[in-house]
Amino acid sequence: MRIWNQLLLSAAVLLGGLCFWVYLSADAGRTLVSMGVPEAIVSTINPKAREPASATVAGSGQRSTGAGGNRQNSSGGQAVLVATRPVGTGIVNDSLSAIGDGEAIQSVIVMPQAAGTINEILVKSGDQVKKGQVLAQLDDDEQIILRDQAQVLLRSAKEKSESYQNLKSFSRLEVLDAQIAEETAQLALTNAQLSLKRRSVVAPIDGIVGIVAINIGDNVTTSSNVVTIDNRSELLVDFWAPERFAVQVKTGMPVEAASISRPGQTFKGSVEAVDNRVDPASRTIRIRAKIPNGEDELRAGMSFGVTMRFPGETYPAVDPLAIQWDTQGSFVWRIEDHKSVKARVRIIQRNPDAILVAADLNEGDAIATEGLQRVREGGAVRIAGEKPPEVASR
Repeated sequence: MRIWNQLLLSAAVLLGGLCFWVYLSADAGRTLVSMGVPEAIVSTINPKAREPASATVAGSGQRSTGAGGNRQNSSGGQAVLVATRPVGTGIVNDSLSAIGDGEAIQSVIVMPQAAGTINEILVKSGDQVKKGQVLAQLDDDEQIILRDQAQVLLRSAKEKSESYQNLKSFSRLEVLDAQIAEETAQLALTNAQLSLKRRSVVAPIDGIVGIVAINIGDNVTTSSNVVTIDNRSELLVDFWAPERFAVQVKTGMPVEAASISRPGQTFKGSVEAVDNRVDPASRTIRIRAKIPNGEDELRAGMSFGVTMRFPGETYPAVDPLAIQWDTQGSFVWRIEDHKSVKARVRIIQRNPDAILVAADLNEGDAIATEGLQRVREGGAVRIAGEKPPEVASR
C-alpha cells in the first residue's frame, strides 16, 4: 500500500505542475490540444489557449521588429551596430633602459714589493698622486749597508781591472778574470740598489688615494694591502641588455646615465665595449659604457640608470578591445565600405592604451572595438555616431 500511495502522490504532483504550466503559458495549452487533450479541459485552465498561434507570433514579431536598433540592408539582412577606432602606429625596441655599476677606469690595490716595518706614511685619504710618487717607506738600514758594501767592492774591482790592463806582467787570462770580477761587482751593486728601492711603496698610476690601511710600525709583507688608488677621470659602467639588442648595440653609440646621488643630472657617454656572447642563463649580453668625469662628481661603485635610444621598428597599433580570438589565433574586424573583414594579427607588444601587432593593416583603417558579438565575415555594419545615408526620393 505504501508504494501505491507514493505513485498516486507523484501523479498528483505531475498533474498539478502540468496545470500550472498551462495556466502560465498559452503556448503550453495549444501544445496539449495538438497532442489530443480536449480543448474544453485546456480552456478551463487557461482561456488564452483558444487564441490562434499566428496572432501571438505576429504580435511578438512586431514587438521584436519595433525594439530592434539595427536597420535592414538592401538584401534584407540587418546591419550590425559597431563602434570603431582608427589604426595608429607604435614603435618598439626604440630604447633600452638598464641598471649598471660604475667602476674607475683604473683601479689598483697597492702592495709592498718587500717585507718589513712601516717607518713613514707620506699620503692620506683623498690625496691626488702621480705615478712613481712615494706613498710609504719601509725600514731600509740593512739595504743601505748592503748598497754601500757593493759600492766598495765595485771600486776595488775597477782598480784591479785597470791595473791588470796597464801592466804587461799579467797574462791575458788574469786580465779577463779581473774584468769579470768588475762586472760581477757592478751586478751586486745594481741588486743592492734595487733592494733599497723596493723599501719605498710607490704609486703605480695617477689617481686619488683611498683609505690608508696601514699604520707606522706595522709589519707588512708582499701580500699586505697598503692603499687603493682610483683613476676616476672616467668611469666604466657595466650593464646587461636583453638579447634582442645584441645586434643593435655598437661600439661608440651614445649613452645617457643618471645616478641617484645626482638627481636631475644626466651624464653622457659612449659604448666602450660589447661582449662577444649572450649569457644563456639570463638571455642578456654585457655592455660596457665609458662616462667622462672631469668634474670628479662620480665615484666608483655607484649605480647608474643607463638609457640608449635606437631607431626602433614601427608596427600598427590597435585598441585592446579590438583583439578577438578563434581557433586559428588572434584577429580584428576591419571595416571596409560598411562591411566587416577579418584581419589576422600577431601581437608584438601589449601597452595599456594600445596593442602593437604585425598585420596587413594601414594607419587610419577603421577597426571595430564594440558590438563585436554579432559581427560576421562580410556582414553589413553600421558605425556608431555616423549619420545614416539619405533616403532616395520616391
